[in-house]
Amino acid sequence: MKTIETERLILRGWRIGDLDDLYEYAKNPDVGSMTGWEPHSSKEVSLSFLKSFIENDERWAIVLKENGKVIGSLKIYPDRDRGKYDARYINYVLSADYWGRGIMTEAVKRVIKYAFEEMNIDLISVFHYPHNIRSKRVIEKCGFQYEVTLRQTCKIYDGQVFDAVCYSILKSEYCGE
Repeated sequence: MKTIETERLILRGWRIGDLDDLYEYAKNPDVGSMTGWEPHSSKEVSLSFLKSFIENDERWAIVLKENGKVIGSLKIYPDRDRGKYDARYINYVLSADYWGRGIMTEAVKRVIKYAFEEMNIDLISVFHYPHNIRSKRVIEKCGFQYEVTLRQTCKIYDGQVFDAVCYSILKSEYCGE
């Protein structure tokens, strides 16, 4: 995975040394509830996820330049439901300690630029749960257009089922940043 940078962030592949930072934000129930995954109950759980991140190499660690701390992740992966388009999904998670600072908007905008300008992708999709208003704001600030709400489509770790609100942006709609 290519390392990319923004003014405040480095997006890079995950490393074993990131375990403490991953566990620190992944154990927070507020973070898990926004993304649909169970809060990590131990460092061993986080280590299992971390090893998967490293092996699959499709998820960036979001690192603060100022101190080298990993504060979240961003994944880009194939969207095979778009017919003729070379399309990708993105998803992301950010430590609750950094919510409301524009960090995720900064990271997502940079990944959009990378996907359209370097990967030559035609379309990027992103979803959020209806209750995740912070994610909705990130999505809208990044220029995605609302497509559809898929009703009762996402079952999470505790059995709850949520709608998925879908947005996308076409390369032709991307104005560069």
